[in-house]
Amino acid sequence: MKKKLAAAIIATGLMVSLVGCRESDRVSYNLSKQADNFNVVRQLTVVNAIQGDVLFQMTGKLSIEEIENQLEITVEDGDGTYKKHFVGLSDNVTYVVEQKSDVYVDKYQYTLNYNPKMWIPVEPENID
Repeated sequence: MKKKLAAAIIATGLMVSLVGCRESDRVSYNLSKQADNFNVVRQLTVVNAIQGDVLFQMTGKLSIEEIENQLEITVEDGDGTYKKHFVGLSDNVTYVVEQKSDVYVDKYQYTLNYNPKMWIPVEPENID
C-alpha cells in the first residue's frame, strides 16, 4: 500500500512539474536523460583556458556529472562494460561537451530504464 501511495505521489509530481515547462525545457531534459542512459554519442574536450591547449578529449557514449571541481565520466564500451574516469577542474581548466549523434526525443514522453542486473529477487509473503 505504501509503495502504491509513493508511486502515485511521484507520478503526480512529475505531471505537475511538466505542465508548466516550456517546450525547450522538456526537450533539453529528455536529451539529457537519453545521454545519461548511454543512447547519445558525445565528445568531451577539456581545455587549459590560459594557453588554449586541449588537455583531454574523449568521444563515446558518456554520462558526465560535475561534482566538487571534478568531472565524473562514465563510459559504455561496445561490449556493454562500463568504465569511470575523473577529470579535475580548476580556475584555468574548462570543458565543452558536444553532442555528436542525432537522437529523437519526444517532448511529451519519457522512458524509465531499469538495469535488470540490479533487481533483488523477493519472495512475497502472505500477511493474514
